[in-house]
Amino acid sequence: MHKLIGIIEPQPTDTFLEIGPGRGALTLPLAAQAGQIVAVEIDRDLAADLIPRLPSNVQLITADVLAVDLKAVFARDMLNVSRLRIVGNLPYGIAAPILFRLLALRRSFGRLTDATVMLQQEVADRLLAEPGSKDYGVLTILVRILADATRLLTLPPGAFRPSPKVTSTVVRLTFRSPLVAVLDPPGFEALVRGIFTRRRKMILNALKPLAAAEGVASSHALATVGIDPGRRPETLEVTELAALADFFAVSRK
Repeated sequence: MHKLIGIIEPQPTDTFLEIGPGRGALTLPLAAQAGQIVAVEIDRDLAADLIPRLPSNVQLITADVLAVDLKAVFARDMLNVSRLRIVGNLPYGIAAPILFRLLALRRSFGRLTDATVMLQQEVADRLLAEPGSKDYGVLTILVRILADATRLLTLPPGAFRPSPKVTSTVVRLTFRSPLVAVLDPPGFEALVRGIFTRRRKMILNALKPLAAAEGVASSHALATVGIDPGRRPETLEVTELAALADFFAVSRK
């Protein structure tokens, strides 16, 4: 845990959101160096055991992080937050939904600067994937719009007690200005999700249902933005996807 604290480099001016503090293995050493911590724990028994051991600069919320209005928490209770940071061990089954919630928090609360999270290796591979690889997809693209992902540590099962059956990876997401300023963010997300359900088809065919719903031929859309209709969705760069989404956004006006 000392190595992880060294990687995070908490400062007295930092406010942290910790997702899943569990028994406090990270919470307590982090609290000794950070300004404030809001920890969200879904397990009531773990929360009840942790509360008496928490220092005054830690607030524990017993809830599902996916159900908590995170923007409201920080707007209401911590008006003096100048730099919000995220730490947590994200369960495999809900890692992607949590990451999408953090993206939404970044969009609504610009003081969110970074997230250092432990993930199952397969999820980390998706965050770090490049176009054309099997791991490149919706999660890669939607995160990459707002953040740069860096692999920090890879931890084998033997690093934990009890040992899990999977390899874990610590990844840092460093939030920044959007890579591309899409005209219609919900439309961009809908396009990405739609064509990646048919990621192995040619983009000409993968795009047809969405294009038909917009009253536009997919061949015309692709020609307008300069994308080869024979390519597959999984080969498209974020900037190309943004250009395609913007074409549809403009065509609706």
